[in-house]
Amino acid sequence: MWIKHSFFKYVTAAILILVLYYFLEKLELLEPFKTIFGTLFYPLLIAGFLFYILRPVVHLISKVRFIPVPFAILIVFVFIGGLLYMGVWLLADTVQKQMNDLSKMPEEMKQTAEEAGQKLKENDMGVISGASIQQRMTEYFGGITQQIGEHMMSVFSTIAGATTVLIIVPFVLFFFLKDGHRLIPFLKRALPEKHQPRGVKVLQDLDYTVSSYIIGQVTIAAVDGVLTYIGYLIIGIDYALILGLFVTLTCAIPFVGPVIGAIPAIVVALMQEPSLAIYVIITFIVVQQLESNLVAPFVFGERLNIHPLTVILLLVVAAPLYGVVGMIIAVPTYSVLKVLLKHGYDFYQLYHST
Repeated sequence: MWIKHSFFKYVTAAILILVLYYFLEKLELLEPFKTIFGTLFYPLLIAGFLFYILRPVVHLISKVRFIPVPFAILIVFVFIGGLLYMGVWLLADTVQKQMNDLSKMPEEMKQTAEEAGQKLKENDMGVISGASIQQRMTEYFGGITQQIGEHMMSVFSTIAGATTVLIIVPFVLFFFLKDGHRLIPFLKRALPEKHQPRGVKVLQDLDYTVSSYIIGQVTIAAVDGVLTYIGYLIIGIDYALILGLFVTLTCAIPFVGPVIGAIPAIVVALMQEPSLAIYVIITFIVVQQLESNLVAPFVFGERLNIHPLTVILLLVVAAPLYGVVGMIIAVPTYSVLKVLLKHGYDFYQLYHST
């Protein structure tokens, strides 16, 4: 009887919350909160991501005698700044040159299409309308150029927003690293004293799950990027550095990220020499085999224990809802919810046991 009473109590509370949300949405009273959330979401997301990567390093440095945590954080920041400066100094010319060359690719593709259309026109033997193909290809690539011009303002707006986020992130990250260890003790105080050990165990499991995923995925992305870059250098494809960096970024998305990262390389290979596309695909397969059989088992082991089909379904749902960001955070969010559900009964007992 008590169980039924509790069940209907929670169902009633959930319905009331949904009704309240509906009316607040209709009255547009939630807009200020949405603006606040939208403004803080990306700085907090990026800072949280970096927090899990840098926390072990800060913890290790702070173990040295006479080095307090704030000073350890500053040492890490200075080291990262030095690495970025060295990277820019060593690679800036190469990256800039390759980016300039890549920016000319749409025009080159348009020219190639016109030449192909002209050859078809000369040799179509009345079967294919070369003029029609040429016209359509010209219109298509001309449209790409026009769209780029039309969206330049939105590009500049996005860059400005990203710059603002990058200015805020270091400050948020500093306090995350400095005071992050206080979060679990703070949340523990909300629990009855006799249940605090179990509550701390649940929170530690959540922290471990997110940390394992982020560190593991970053490691895999870095390894994939380096291996892909080496492979591209071996096969002699143009823009190897930019394409390798692109693979590193896209590998933040599990499963589909490497495929997305390989597409630009295939396009570049087809423009450079069509047979190179085969070598790009071979490079992609070799890198993925090395990742699946050597890197991923070593990095993740059985810590997340998520079936590949589950990951694919999560990405399929997250992509149309929240785009790239949704695909990146879908798996860790699912992992957190999985831990919460696993310990749901424990939480229920913490608040309702006598």
